[in-house]
Amino acid sequence: MQHRAEPIAKQAAPDFPAVSPQADWLLDPELAYLNQGAFSAIPRSIRAAQTVWRDRIDLNPARFYMEELFSELADAALPLARFVGVAPERLAFVENATAGMATVLADFDFRPGDRVVMTSHVYGAVRNTLQHLSERYGVVVDEVMLPPNPEDEDAVLAPITAALATAPRLLVVDHITSASALIFPIAAIVAVARTAGVPVLVDGSHAPGMIALDVDAINAHWYVGNCHKWLCAPKGAAFLARSADAPAPHPLVISHAYGQGFPAEFRKIGTRDPSSMLTVPSALALHEELGGAGLRARNRALADAAAGLIADAVGGEILGPASMRGAMASIRLPGLPASFDLATALRVRLRQQHGIESLAVAFGGAMWMRVSAHAYNHWGQYEALAAALPGVIAELGVPA
Repeated sequence: MQHRAEPIAKQAAPDFPAVSPQADWLLDPELAYLNQGAFSAIPRSIRAAQTVWRDRIDLNPARFYMEELFSELADAALPLARFVGVAPERLAFVENATAGMATVLADFDFRPGDRVVMTSHVYGAVRNTLQHLSERYGVVVDEVMLPPNPEDEDAVLAPITAALATAPRLLVVDHITSASALIFPIAAIVAVARTAGVPVLVDGSHAPGMIALDVDAINAHWYVGNCHKWLCAPKGAAFLARSADAPAPHPLVISHAYGQGFPAEFRKIGTRDPSSMLTVPSALALHEELGGAGLRARNRALADAAAGLIADAVGGEILGPASMRGAMASIRLPGLPASFDLATALRVRLRQQHGIESLAVAFGGAMWMRVSAHAYNHWGQYEALAAALPGVIAELGVPA
């Protein structure tokens, strides 16, 4: 089914100026950066806040790591826990969502032959982690083949529900997918899994800062999310949350806090730079300063309108209905085969020839252009992408 633009907000396209000037961000001023969902831009004020923490640590490293680190990380987790909707004693900082997912999977009591269910929209790094478990421990990974371009939430929920009827040991599922940029009906999925008695690990990498988030209401056993994507914290800041009835995992790196329980064990995993995590409260404050819920709605509306513009320019369709999209959207590029090398060539060509950084992905047997929208983006950047794409596609040897 083809999904054309379905505007979420009644807003004319030219009415999308930047909420925050690009000069306030550590971005090349000549670059149209449309890839916040992959590797996020960081505001200058957040880098400055991180530098304050780094300078404080280095004034007396022994004192900070031996006397102050635990309490400072605990304090930094408080506003984050409130923002994502979980009790602070059930939230731990991790470096990134991939590490958080690997933490739960490494600590899970798998036995040979145990079955884990994932979907065909799973993030590549998580797929690789599950493959490693299969090869090393004999875990059987069942992939639920969802439609690449689902027409509604039931097209996602129904196949997962059927797979859960076979009583797997664990369900691993995305909240917001990566390549397809879809918001899954995560609360409904978790409810079905709990009814079936199947624990759930949710990859919520993209959720914090893109959509309103209430982890406890979702009620997954484990939920992992990034702070350095849509919340714009420095890279290396993410969280792992667990429900009250879920076993508390140990960190991947066992260190001096072993035996102190969750989340204390995650505060001391050897010497590392904790400044990204300690800067999360500053990122949360800036998110609210830029509009909070209003910013999230504006980003979603901009991504939706931009997707329609680009789809018209290349003659493709938008992946998924508007109700399942947030501040990212994927648009099919007709005529291009699904090739990682071609996706890389397309992305590099856009940057080198047109000063545009956007993500091309091969997914579901087709090539897609995934665009992101954040506070520093404005309508003219998407107009430039729409104008550039047909020519770049033609240069790569396939007519648009």
